[in-house]
Amino acid sequence: MGFLQRMKEKLTGKKDEEQLEQLEETNEAGAIEDNAEIEESQAEETTKVIESVEKPVKEIVEEPEVIEEPVVEEALEELPTIVEEESETKEESEQKRHWFSPAAITEKFKHGLEKTRNSFSSKVNDLVARYRTVDEEFFEELEELLLQADVGFETVMQLIDELEMEVKRKNIKSTDGIQAVISEKLVEIYEQGEADITDLNMQPDGELTVILFVGVNGVGKTTTIGKLAHRFEQQGKKVMLAAGDTFRAGAIDQLQVWGDRVGVEVIKQSEGSDPAAVMYDAINAAKNRGVDILICDTAGRLQNKVNLMNELQKVHRVIEREVPGAPHEVLLALDATTGQNALVQAKTFKEATKVTGIVLTKLDGTAKGGIVLAIRNQLHIPVKFVGLGEKMDDLQPFDAERYVYGLFADSLDKQIDELDE
Repeated sequence: MGFLQRMKEKLTGKKDEEQLEQLEETNEAGAIEDNAEIEESQAEETTKVIESVEKPVKEIVEEPEVIEEPVVEEALEELPTIVEEESETKEESEQKRHWFSPAAITEKFKHGLEKTRNSFSSKVNDLVARYRTVDEEFFEELEELLLQADVGFETVMQLIDELEMEVKRKNIKSTDGIQAVISEKLVEIYEQGEADITDLNMQPDGELTVILFVGVNGVGKTTTIGKLAHRFEQQGKKVMLAAGDTFRAGAIDQLQVWGDRVGVEVIKQSEGSDPAAVMYDAINAAKNRGVDILICDTAGRLQNKVNLMNELQKVHRVIEREVPGAPHEVLLALDATTGQNALVQAKTFKEATKVTGIVLTKLDGTAKGGIVLAIRNQLHIPVKFVGLGEKMDDLQPFDAERYVYGLFADSLDKQIDELDE
């Protein structure tokens, strides 16, 4: 199957929707059987109660005294009422289905990368229009465009080398459709032969998963924690937040606001208290309350790297002592709008703690979305989530193919449409 065909199936989610429909049909069939059994047992119980009520009523009626009708009514009122508590309405179910549908996610990537696409993709289209044949000059200008998009020098050099090899191998002469070839190579470079690199290290049901968030102030760390908590809640998980940023003024209150908004509990102490003590309290509270996922906030102080490292190491030790193998994920929040500065921050935090994934915030607010590839290629840390807007559901798991589609949506749409013709 060709790259464009694979991308088409993934973006539209045709296979996923068919599987989902089959699963829903199976669930509905099971639910109908369960309801039939419940209704039958309820009918039997109701009959028994009515018989027990009618019997004494008949005995009383045989006596000369007149019995008021409310006796039967009062007895009938004592019947066990069946309250069907649906966990979610049909409308909410449809909303959740749309929220996680492949087509909706694809649209979010397309919309979120609009600024980068308008800047980068339009320039690539101009380049293709000016160079009708693929030659050395074409690659030189393409190299310059990629560098301007903050893709990173090493990544650009690797991409250009692989593109030149692909052009020779397939004997490509014209620039028509070159965007699809660039897209395919960008996906290959990002994935680096690894599968499921964006999946979170979630523990089995019944076990606590601890996610530690790190990052400097102002990158949208607390907002991201709130959105991620909401995402887990939508998936039916029980979530708790730990307010470990006791250094920044207002950080605890900000996290509490998000906790109230999402409907999850926040474990906190007073401002200036020991973050490790907060983590200790939060882990114990999470265990006692049967929480599935504990998300821990931390302070972001890059101005004093020694203190930052010591604090994070202490937090790590406390978490690992209470939950062996934890934290299961250490996610670094980076602001995409800072470009190459985000790389510097990532390197610093990588030295301070073992970062397992990147959450790239405000990707919708930059024209230099190529920073995703630079982070992956230079630091070998996968981007696990991206912020594609202000809405609660605009925090999405990173997907290399959807990301590349967001960069070249207009030209790829045309080529994908041609597959149907």
